[in-house]
Amino acid sequence: MRAYSIASPAWDDKLEFYSIKVEDGPLTSRLQKIEIGDTVLLGRKPVGTLVLDALLPGKRLWMFSTGTGFAPFASLVRDPETYERYDEVIVTHTCREAGELEYSTRLVNDLINDPLVGEMVVREDGSSRLKLITSLTREDHPIKGRITTLLETGELFDAAGTAPLNPETDRVMICGSKDMIDDTAKLVEGFGLTEGSNSQPAEFVVEKSFVG
Repeated sequence: MRAYSIASPAWDDKLEFYSIKVEDGPLTSRLQKIEIGDTVLLGRKPVGTLVLDALLPGKRLWMFSTGTGFAPFASLVRDPETYERYDEVIVTHTCREAGELEYSTRLVNDLINDPLVGEMVVREDGSSRLKLITSLTREDHPIKGRITTLLETGELFDAAGTAPLNPETDRVMICGSKDMIDDTAKLVEGFGLTEGSNSQPAEFVVEKSFVG
């Protein structure tokens, strides 16, 4: 058994998952070879902490992700409720190599044509309410560095064209490796944001089923 974030939106009648292929992985070594007609066993009850109800109302929603940690955000950026709650949505995706950004870049670029949320993503003046900011750690890229470094230096906010995180207006979701989540959460707390939960919504939330 392995925990996988569901990448498809809540309204979809199909389940979509986003994973890397690990040759000797206990699950992915087999999962990458499945064919139509094969059986995959799923747990009956989905669980997770990256839900909108765990956050207080705000103006701007940030989604910080590394690697396959982009998966839950692939779901949320296709959910109409996200745009009903926030005026602006900014997704960051940090990977090692450029090829790992293909999925997130393609999904966000195609979202303008989405029949359900396409019109919600675009403002009346033609600007987009959704931004994707990508960075790499091992290859040359317009933005290079870990998300923690970009937060510390302020380069992230320069790229987004926003002020630094503000607990009055900004809400944050974090998903990646355990170390990435821990380090990023500490930085977010340094901006004055408090971690929330379903029972006690606040300014940021992290994924507890560690991925990518």
